[in-house]
Amino acid sequence: MLTEIYSQSNEGYPSDLTAAGGTLFFVADDGINGFELWKSDGTTLGTVMVKDINSGSDSGYPMYLTAVGNTLFFEANDGYNGRALWKSDGTASGTVLVADPYSASDGSSPLDLLTAVGNTLFFRAYTTTNGVELWKSDGTSTGTVMVKDINSGSSGSYPAKFTAVGTTIYFSASDGLNGQELWKSDGTASGTVMVKDINSGSSSSSPSELTAVGNTLYFSAIDGLNGQELWKSEGASSNTVLVKDIWTGSTGGGPNLLTAIGGSLYFSANDGINGTELWKSDGNSSGTVMVKDIYSGSSSSSIGELTAIGSTLYFRANDGIHQIELWKSDGTMSGTVMVTDININNNNGDAYQGHGYPSLITSVGDTIYFKAYDGIHGTELWKSDGTAAGTLIVKDISPGDSSDSSYLLRELTPVGNAIYFVAQTENGLIIGDTNEGELWVYLL
Repeated sequence: MLTEIYSQSNEGYPSDLTAAGGTLFFVADDGINGFELWKSDGTTLGTVMVKDINSGSDSGYPMYLTAVGNTLFFEANDGYNGRALWKSDGTASGTVLVADPYSASDGSSPLDLLTAVGNTLFFRAYTTTNGVELWKSDGTSTGTVMVKDINSGSSGSYPAKFTAVGTTIYFSASDGLNGQELWKSDGTASGTVMVKDINSGSSSSSPSELTAVGNTLYFSAIDGLNGQELWKSEGASSNTVLVKDIWTGSTGGGPNLLTAIGGSLYFSANDGINGTELWKSDGNSSGTVMVKDIYSGSSSSSIGELTAIGSTLYFRANDGIHQIELWKSDGTMSGTVMVTDININNNNGDAYQGHGYPSLITSVGDTIYFKAYDGIHGTELWKSDGTAAGTLIVKDISPGDSSDSSYLLRELTPVGNAIYFVAQTENGLIIGDTNEGELWVYLL
């Protein structure tokens, strides 16, 4: 264990683990100052509260921690300005209020979806005049401004799904005329425009899963004819096109979990024949194909946790024989294989019914780290180099088959030569409290 933030019988509730400038930032409660901003350098002495933003026992409740270069931006409440935009360089004096778009101290939550695009922070914020709209900040009060009142007036355009492609931010928004459609912005009002009215008229195409592959944006959308399918865009209406009608007709293939590897896109989809399986696309209809029918036939393989390392995709799936286990793929049918059967019980009465259920899959160099259940040790931290022999439990943090506390290992966050995470041992275990745990570090 790295350090026990709250040394009494309760836990420090560390959350929102975020790397910025080689430092781990997080939110915790030490039992004295409430929930405030903390940092760690991987040592006990270097794990300290950055600043008591809301002085005393009241909480500043930092949220949406987001790194822009070496600076951490977040939302917090100092007890005077309500929930507003803050930034930190890791020092108390450098942890300051940037701007309060709402300019009120009523404790409302006027901003979220903090997203870094180059050296600029984009976010959405609420004001009584403009509603919820797109904002940006350069870290100064004067440089924190609304980009554009997309839905003119107080209704708000409710921008969402923020995704950076180079120096451009793409998102979904509604201008009050065309429904929720695909938009983009270069940070100027004139450069904030609807890319295309995909579902023509007032209906929404509801773009989701926005994912950059090089300079191309892939996403899932509904055009009113083909159901929810895979689309791509290079920023103009003319090149915003349907990639493939995966489930032919109006049903929609429901592409999900879009993940970039090199110049290819991997995702899950259902063609109406093989169930929801692993697919890939090179941006062309002919190059958009199912990689493998992992759970043979019309059943779905419960694809999840898609994570790229180099040219290899790691994920979890169920082939109908081994339950949900760790898999990998090189994009070919023969190269899409189960890495190992972590839980060999195979539905033999254990708490996870034979599932290894790998989750929180996180890449560090050429190794993945994740939590999984083997039926012996409970849910613990594992690692894998892509081979069965190299897939190992890192540490039995809570000895024995403590499978009922699987939620207590969370937020795997790489910073430099370490992985930080939150976990709980059997000591002080409070059943049903999903936020408990202390901060741990695993040195690579």
